[in-house]
Amino acid sequence: MVISSFNPALLISMPSGGEWLWIVLVVVILFGGKKIPELAKGIGKGIREFNDAKEGVKKEIESGINETPNSNQTK
Repeated sequence: MVISSFNPALLISMPSGGEWLWIVLVVVILFGGKKIPELAKGIGKGIREFNDAKEGVKKEIESGINETPNSNQTK
C-alpha cells in the first residue's frame, strides 16, 4: 500500500528562506539591477493609486448612505 505524502496546505504556504533566494535571483536575472528600483517605484505608485481610489469609493458610498431621501425631491 502506497501512502501519499501530498499535502494541499503546502501549495499555499509562504516561501522559505532558500526559496526567497531563488525568487530574488530570478528577478535580478530577468530585470537587471538597474530596472529593479523602477519596477518597485511603479508597483508602489500602483498600490497608492489603488488605495486612493478605494478611499474615494468608500467616501461616496458613505455619503450616499448618509444622504436624506427627501433631499432629491423637487417641488
